[in-house]
Amino acid sequence: MIYRSDNRGPEQMRPVNIVPDYISTAEGSALIEVGNTRVICTASVEETVPAWMRNRGKGWVTSEYGMLPRSTLTRTAREAARGKQSGRSQEIQRLIGRSMRAVVDLARLGERTIWLDCDVIQADGGTRTASITGAFVALGLAMGKLVEAGTLTAAPIRDFVAATSVGIVGGEILLDLNYEEDSRAEVDTNFVMTGAKKMVEVQATAEQHPFDDAQLKRMIELAKRGVESLIAKQQAVLSGLMLRQ
Repeated sequence: MIYRSDNRGPEQMRPVNIVPDYISTAEGSALIEVGNTRVICTASVEETVPAWMRNRGKGWVTSEYGMLPRSTLTRTAREAARGKQSGRSQEIQRLIGRSMRAVVDLARLGERTIWLDCDVIQADGGTRTASITGAFVALGLAMGKLVEAGTLTAAPIRDFVAATSVGIVGGEILLDLNYEEDSRAEVDTNFVMTGAKKMVEVQATAEQHPFDDAQLKRMIELAKRGVESLIAKQQAVLSGLMLRQ
């Protein structure tokens, strides 16, 4: 059995903590901690939609993602200072947006936009999966505010959604990779799944060695277990949210 630097078993998630309403000025917000990875997620409601969606009777959910300069071991220059976003940031924020839209009934949301901002304040692997999990909590809290205000009769959310990583390190399949594991993984995968255990997106890459069907099956099994535990955390925070079924 491979030794994990944080003394976890192969099938064990890092400790997860979700602090709701972390930013008082946002309609919805959460600080999510997955091990040493910490992300602040906020949801902002705008009573408008992008120009290309106007007069269609549907809303929009989108995201922006960024990392603070010292979220990593060495300082990374702000993307604003460089004059453009990195390809990685663009790819991750699009993933977060797709993940949320997969479970939101945009027609019932009405012609309004919900912006989800995910800011990584400390990175130790899995920032995109933590962002997805935390963003959903922020989204749910913002929807709750709209219901409380009478703007919506129920949150137009069909199901919960969360994400985790699974990888092959030293020939062993491990759930929820930290940075040290991710940096030397032979295979790196990210799974976005719903509460019904349906897949929204799978990102699977053989970094060093190709993987087979049996390994993929095992990775899916571990991912389902991990996402199930994450959604239980989300449900505890959003226990009062009435979903539109």
